[in-house]
Amino acid sequence: MTKLQIRRRTLLAAAPMLVAAPYAARAQGKPEKSKVVLAVGGKSALYYLSLTIAERKGFFKDAGLDVEINDFQGGAKSLQALMGGSADVVAGAYEHTIRMQQRGQPIIGFALIGRGMQLAIGLRTAVAEKVKGPADVKGMKFGVTAPGSQTNMLVNFWAAKGGLKATDIVAIGVGAGASVVAAVEKGEVDGISQADPALTILQEKKLIKIMLDTRTMKGNQELFGGAFPAACLYAQPDLLKKTPNTAQALATAIVRANEWLQKAAPAEVASAVPEAYLLGDRAVYEKSFVGVRETISPDGLMPAGAMENALKFLVDGDPKIAADVGKIKLADTWTNEFAQRAGKRS
Repeated sequence: MTKLQIRRRTLLAAAPMLVAAPYAARAQGKPEKSKVVLAVGGKSALYYLSLTIAERKGFFKDAGLDVEINDFQGGAKSLQALMGGSADVVAGAYEHTIRMQQRGQPIIGFALIGRGMQLAIGLRTAVAEKVKGPADVKGMKFGVTAPGSQTNMLVNFWAAKGGLKATDIVAIGVGAGASVVAAVEKGEVDGISQADPALTILQEKKLIKIMLDTRTMKGNQELFGGAFPAACLYAQPDLLKKTPNTAQALATAIVRANEWLQKAAPAEVASAVPEAYLLGDRAVYEKSFVGVRETISPDGLMPAGAMENALKFLVDGDPKIAADVGKIKLADTWTNEFAQRAGKRS
């Protein structure tokens, strides 16, 4: 057994303790910081639907917050905003907490939006005819939200399964939504790694063939062995330590949105989001939502084993993470305390 396998087994054995993070949430009072700047990358995607619902249904306002949402091209850009000090909190992929810990810059997730990755890799129909597996995509151009984002990580992960390196493919930032559809229609990319509704729209037009799919819990089980933490709220430690009521208010709004989405009719969801998010086809948007609903967290909590699945995903696709896996402490990348308290609100 290799050292890496031993470390993985050790992590899995410690799984029940990993969500016991040291940032205990207090009973929510008035937010210490009512004006909050939140960064996100590709807000129109269903990947971030809970954020849009929290905003549009007034859940942030109900929690005492005035949230300014800055939408960037991809998750890597929103992470840069957080680390640069222009954002207080990010709605982004959980994996960034692991990557930043590996770099010695701690950030902490505290409210889960997606319990399944919700992404898929698709190839333009003409290209797909020549591809039997990931080994055949060497030199191809993939449209991701932004280089370094989870969409990019997924392509790297898939390429690695074919014996390729990240440098063997080209990641091109195309954002999310309408710009993704345009990139495929114009032939600017050979494939995409994206979220819905863009994926379903392209499928309906028969412009792409899906090669790898995590938009269902079944897909996540088959690829990762269980739940996989996707979008979440994460911040630097000081937000949780120095302004716990603010962090609690943010978590409460997201958990309310998660809960609302569990029961909402597809038509209600389509009516709640900005018209532009529908990409000109309300019916396809509703179909896309139905397809991913089960991957939306019902309670904002990190499922058992999900963090370990995220770490393994990174280890398999990134040699740098693999080299430092023994130094990574998953318990320091997440706390369930705020989401738990949000679920107990009266």
